[in-house]
Amino acid sequence: MGRLLSGNAPLRGRVGLELVVSTLDFRLAAEFWQIDDLRTALLTNAIVGGTPAYRREFTQGDTPAGPDDFDDWVSRAVLNPARPLFREARYLLAEEPELHDTALYHSVLAAIAAGNAARGGIADYLGRKSTDLAHPLSVLQDVGMITHEADAFRRNRSAYRIAEPLVTFYHAVMRPAWGDLERPGRSPDVWRRAQSTFRSKVVDPHFEQVCREWARRHAAPDTHGGHVTRVAGGTINDPAARTSHEVDVAVHGESHEGRQVLLAIGEAKWSDVMGAGHLERLRHIRSLLTRSGTATEATRLYCFSGTGFTDELHQLAKDDPTIQLIDLPRLYHGE
Repeated sequence: MGRLLSGNAPLRGRVGLELVVSTLDFRLAAEFWQIDDLRTALLTNAIVGGTPAYRREFTQGDTPAGPDDFDDWVSRAVLNPARPLFREARYLLAEEPELHDTALYHSVLAAIAAGNAARGGIADYLGRKSTDLAHPLSVLQDVGMITHEADAFRRNRSAYRIAEPLVTFYHAVMRPAWGDLERPGRSPDVWRRAQSTFRSKVVDPHFEQVCREWARRHAAPDTHGGHVTRVAGGTINDPAARTSHEVDVAVHGESHEGRQVLLAIGEAKWSDVMGAGHLERLRHIRSLLTRSGTATEATRLYCFSGTGFTDELHQLAKDDPTIQLIDLPRLYHGE
C-alpha cells in the first residue's frame, strides 16, 4: 500500500490525502485494552505495544484481568501456539518484501534485543565486521522495525532500538525456547524460567522508552521549565572516576526566555524503590554536565519508578522544586 503513492507510481500525482496511522501510545493502549491496574497495563504494553489488532483478533479478546492474572494471560494468549499472536513476530519480517535474508535480519534483531544498541556491539554479538551491518541496519530502519537515535550528549554515538515491542519479546523470551513452546503445555514452565530475562531485556528498556515518551509528549512545559525540542538517552563520561554514566532521559529544549538548554535529566527504575542514592547519582551527573557547560543548576532531576519512592526522597522533592518524582499514576494520568 505504501508504494501506491511513492516515487513514479501512477497515483502519485493524484493523491489528495496521505494518512499515516501510528500505533497507540502507552496511555491510549491501556484505555484500549481496558486495563485499570497501571502496572499490569505497562507490562502488557511491554509485550504487545500499541497495535490495535492484538487486542481482539490476535488474542481473541483475551486481556489480563489484573496483576494476579498477568502470568496466566501470557501463557494462554501470548505463548500459546494455538493463538495467532504466537507466530506474529516471525510473520512481521516475512511480510516485508525488502527483507530477503530473513535469518540475518532476525539475528540483528536478536542482538539488539539482547541489549546491544551500538553497531559495534551488534557486530560483536553476531561475529561479523561492523561494516557488514550497514545495509541490514539501514533496511530494518527503512521498514520501521528499528529506530536509530542519536546520543543525547555525544554526536558521534547513537543507539539502535527495536520499534515493535512484540519483536523484542519474541527474540528475548520466545525464540531461545521455541522448541519447548511448540510442545503443548510447556508455556507456563518456559514463562517461569524467563522471568529474569523478561524484566531485564524487555520491561526495563521498555519502561525507559515510556518515560522518554512521557517527557516528550505528556509532561507540561511548567514541569520541564521550558518547551521540549528533543528527548533521548545518553552517556556521560566521568574522567575523575574513570567511568561513564548512563542517562535514561535527557530533555533538551528552550527555556521560557528562549535559550537552548538542557531542561532535565532522569533515571528510570521499574523494579526499584528509588531513594536518596538515586538522587545523588543524578546530582553528580548534573554537576559533570554543568562543568562542561551543558547543564545548569536549574536543570531538573527526574526520578521515574514503577515501584515507588522512599519517604526521604519524597521529603527531598518537597523541599526542592527541581526534583520531580514520576510514578505510574503520573505517567498515565499526570503532567
